Amino acid sequence: MVFWEGYVSDEAMGTFAPIVVYWLYAGFYQLMPSLDNYRLHTRKEEEEKNLVPLGSVVKGVLLQQLVQATVAHVLFLVTSTASASGTTDQPSLPVQIMQIIVAMLAMDTWQYFVHRYMHQNKVLYRHIHSQHHRLVVPYAIGALYNHPLEGLLLDTVGGAISFLVSGMTARTAMVFFCFAVVKTVDDHCGLWLPGNIFHIFFQNNSAYHDIHHQLQGAKYNYSQPFFPIWDKLLGTHMPYRLVKRAEGGLEARLVKEKD
Repeated sequence: MVFWEGYVSDEAMGTFAPIVVYWLYAGFYQLMPSLDNYRLHTRKEEEEKNLVPLGSVVKGVLLQQLVQATVAHVLFLVTSTASASGTTDQPSLPVQIMQIIVAMLAMDTWQYFVHRYMHQNKVLYRHIHSQHHRLVVPYAIGALYNHPLEGLLLDTVGGAISFLVSGMTARTAMVFFCFAVVKTVDDHCGLWLPGNIFHIFFQNNSAYHDIHHQLQGAKYNYSQPFFPIWDKLLGTHMPYRLVKRAEGGLEARLVKEKD
């Protein structure tokens, strides 16, 4: 039994919890001190290179989350296995873990190929995907700043496919989507913080994705949000190394190198 059972349905939690987690985690990064010694780009670079103000980014994210919440709620209602008592039969923990792994791989596969095609198709890139790349220097709140159509195709449809393919319940989906949101926000945070657990367990991290947002790396590192498997298999992986900036500070600037 979980603490919300009897008060809020698993379907409602699966719909709205990822949105709440997004703003809490992204807001945490936004309210942190400057941490200039751990930034992948200086604040001057962020101010000069980014082509969209924070207010527009927030509005864009809220619009995407409105669409996601609508689709998620409908999907949960259609596929719900809730009984008449209002409870949901949960599979064993090992089964749930396997479902989450399957969902991660499904989401990665969908997002890699859609994301890559949006770069290769000049019309789609110019009119749709370029909106996300207006944030040349990524930051946490902008993780889901996309054109509405891209948000629908890449994130919302990708999430629906991962949910359906894995066969998870709404309760397991809530855990998975909250984790996916935290991972996506972290990948866009623009920081390389010591001890960050995502940097320890995932090669696809904030530095890896930062490569993709730079001009010389735009045709590489399409994989998101979990594993760089498809990049490595299909020759779009670009390695990197972190060095100290000339003006001082800890590991913060990327040196892009292609094998």
